[in-house]
Amino acid sequence: MSKNDSSDRTRALSLTPVSRETEQRLDIIVALLEKWQRTINLVAAASLPQLWTRHVADSLQLVPLAGEATRWVDLGSGGGFPGLVVAAVLAERRDADVTLVESDSRKAAFLREAARLAELPVTVLPSRIEQVAAVLAPGVEVVSARALAPLPRLLELTAPFLAQGATGLFLKGQDVDNELTQAAKSWRIEAEIRASLTDGGGHVLIVRNAVPLGPDTAGGNRSDRSSDDTGSGGSSVGKGISQGGHHG
Repeated sequence: MSKNDSSDRTRALSLTPVSRETEQRLDIIVALLEKWQRTINLVAAASLPQLWTRHVADSLQLVPLAGEATRWVDLGSGGGFPGLVVAAVLAERRDADVTLVESDSRKAAFLREAARLAELPVTVLPSRIEQVAAVLAPGVEVVSARALAPLPRLLELTAPFLAQGATGLFLKGQDVDNELTQAAKSWRIEAEIRASLTDGGGHVLIVRNAVPLGPDTAGGNRSDRSSDDTGSGGSSVGKGISQGGHHG
């Protein structure tokens, strides 16, 4: 490990501390990623010097937001962020079960090998999300995604999980407010925005519920009802989204 890599690792783990055993599992994942990255584009090449802060710590910050959850599904897992990193932490919990859905066969192979070497409680599904979501959804406590799709599309993909009571943890950039505005045209959303620990312009969007709006409430008519909806106890975009700092 180079001096720069070591410094980045130290900073990442100071932002998002984990046990020594989890650190060891993360070291295995990172070492394998750096090896596979030579032939497969798992992460953006420009982010490699800050791999630990940009990717590992960014993923680790989700775990405290999930409470004691053990059943987790990560969609579009790609290079393993946040899915593999979450699994490295949850490996210390009894009955942990993390499913990674990744349609790219090469990336799915990497995820399997990383899970094997680090001894993670992971199942990798090399499938399209739409093909497996309904089957996977029952019993899942958390569904996560990072850089997968704009929020309106992401809600479509995660709807089966949210409808079954799962919490959505989505890593988003600085345009999260605009994405929420667009999503509110067709979804009634109960959510909370947290500032990212690792990215000054990033956010974690915690979605607790998302219900598609009917034709009589979509678009302009939805805004006419937002104050009544919020007053009745629900949270709608524009009225019910709370923003604040990250609490680990």
